[in-house]
Amino acid sequence: QVQLAESGGGLVQAGGSLRLSCAASGRTFGSYAMGWFRQAPGKERELVAGISSGGRTYYADSVKGRFTISRDNAKNTVSLQMNSLKPEDTAVYYCAASWVASVTTIPTGYDYWGQGTQVTVSS
Repeated sequence: QVQLAESGGGLVQAGGSLRLSCAASGRTFGSYAMGWFRQAPGKERELVAGISSGGRTYYADSVKGRFTISRDNAKNTVSLQMNSLKPEDTAVYYCAASWVASVTTIPTGYDYWGQGTQVTVSS
């Protein structure tokens, strides 16, 4: 069983930055692919960034060049640095872990989820 806890959300003006962190329990954190999803009201949950157990990264086109995902297996954490934020980035952001070592964009491919953290970008 893996428990995930996100932190770092909040309210920021357009053009600003936020850093989300996800702390994971469990001794096999390094074996999981990790993803950051987001879900805005009335929209489907989408993967914005993922990182495989080997460190390979994936980014949605909408965040490429602005967001950076990283992981620290020694500390059981995965982070999402978000720069140049836009109002359309407003959503609840979720951290997720997958038993599959590679990144998948499909939410059902993830086995564990955090409770989510709200990110609001004002114009």
